[in-house]
Amino acid sequence: MSSPASAPLTPAPSDRYVVATDGACKGNPGPAGWAWVGEDGHWAAGSIPAGTNNIGELLGLLHAITDHADVRELVVQADSKYAIDTYSSWMDGHRRRGWVTSAKKPVANQGILEALIAARDARRAAGLPDVVLEHVRGHSGHVLNSWADERAVRASQHAAKGEELIWTSLRGLDRLEVASAPPRSAADRNGR
Repeated sequence: MSSPASAPLTPAPSDRYVVATDGACKGNPGPAGWAWVGEDGHWAAGSIPAGTNNIGELLGLLHAITDHADVRELVVQADSKYAIDTYSSWMDGHRRRGWVTSAKKPVANQGILEALIAARDARRAAGLPDVVLEHVRGHSGHVLNSWADERAVRASQHAAKGEELIWTSLRGLDRLEVASAPPRSAADRNGR
């Protein structure tokens, strides 16, 4: 039996990981960006020269899931009810109906939805539980969501220059200091 003095100084690693996602669009449609930021400062972001805010939101969710495919309890915090409802309630129904809406129109963003279904099904096949989705209020002081917004907005600025790129700390870029909110940009001060 160990005494308190010989107990480890750090807790055992957890199988739980929290990540916030966001999307941004300059005009809607227009140049768009997506991002996820994890509780440990890891992050990824991407730019899409022609997209929508919903595309950015869905891509942030998709990349958060696929970039953390081996995390047992993945908690995704998003300010987009659209992304949460699409993943948790709508995408399987769209597939069952042959990717048409109840009004018999094509479902928007079918390719992303198919990729989300594949990511979810891969987790299930690996014996992992489904992703836990949590809604957070955007622009309300939620630190991880603020960082995800900052990264998505920055990516949309690259998209406005015609760039289609992905950046990530998982391939060598620095982690973010997520203990406090990101610095306010000129866009924030001007009430973007």
